[in-house]
Amino acid sequence: MDGLHLPIRRVEVFGVAVPLVGPGFRNAYVTKTVQKSALVRLTAEDGSIGLGNIDPSPGYSVETIEQSLLAIRDELAPLVQNCDAGNPHQVMQRMNQGRSGFLDAKAAIEMACVDMLARRLNIPVHQYLGGAVVDTVRFNAWIGIVPPDEAAAEARKWFDRGFRSAKIKVGGGIEADRDRLAAVRDAVGPTMTLRADANAGYSVEEAIALGRLLEPIGLQLLEQPVAEDDLAGMAKVRQAIGIPVMADESITDHASLIAVIRANCADIVKLKVMKQGGFLTCRRMLETASAAGMKVVIGHGFGLGVNTAAEIMLACTSTDVLEGLECVGPLKTADDIVTHKLDMSSGAAAVPTGCGLGVELDEEKVERYRFAF
Repeated sequence: MDGLHLPIRRVEVFGVAVPLVGPGFRNAYVTKTVQKSALVRLTAEDGSIGLGNIDPSPGYSVETIEQSLLAIRDELAPLVQNCDAGNPHQVMQRMNQGRSGFLDAKAAIEMACVDMLARRLNIPVHQYLGGAVVDTVRFNAWIGIVPPDEAAAEARKWFDRGFRSAKIKVGGGIEADRDRLAAVRDAVGPTMTLRADANAGYSVEEAIALGRLLEPIGLQLLEQPVAEDDLAGMAKVRQAIGIPVMADESITDHASLIAVIRANCADIVKLKVMKQGGFLTCRRMLETASAAGMKVVIGHGFGLGVNTAAEIMLACTSTDVLEGLECVGPLKTADDIVTHKLDMSSGAAAVPTGCGLGVELDEEKVERYRFAF
């Protein structure tokens, strides 16, 4: 075959643990104080490099970070040795034939292939994916499961910094959830877009009751109100409440997206480059959701600089991606492993125009936060 050939000669895998800001972040699953992530650096025969990064979170990711790291090092790296990074389809085929599952781990390698190829073509990844349709992206703030007055103060802080959308975590009691959301709405007024995320924490009956309590507040969406495998239950919630429902935990591979569409259980779906197994599968799923008339939210909230750049590159390629990207890891981490940490402190950022993902590893930081596995 003609074209650009980038035979993979070296696969480096690093585990890093980067501290989070403040006392950590609580959701329905766990309180996190550190982000443990995997970095992949591919080197091709001609010396070209590509970077990949995944940031699994307990409760969200099928595999633990340790399992993903071991899978990359011991199983996937040998499979892709000598594969052409300039042909990510071939690389994914090799990995899928050799190891089922492990979409996060495979995404790290596929991401690095796409980064390498775009660098060699001297284009940004979003151009490789078809081209950016916006030149600026906005980000979504977040508020944890905290008392109403604290939630209101946090929301006002985000609003005053320039954020125009925010996600509020819910769980542990629908009246407390209602009070938290109501306090936030009172604090920010009618112009800020609000989302509520239940992280699959409620029964169908509880979720319907919650949705009805939250209807007067005016929400953009209620995210994953019931268990990930209860699509029929989520359809009941959607039919019973006046708030759009978004599927997140219910979405893994492409088949799961098709199942959600067939069940008619969601208005919106959440997609993440790492969770879906890489750029190309995630981009296809985005188009599938669009064809089904669904809007899409992009973003994994705890990504380091490489994964964050990847999700921005994907998100800017479709007008069906809602404003308010949730790839806000740089706001949650006290440091990063890239040379220039992305500044999203005002709630918006210009779409990167550099080649590849537009980021470089800070070797000293990688060593500082590296852990053995």
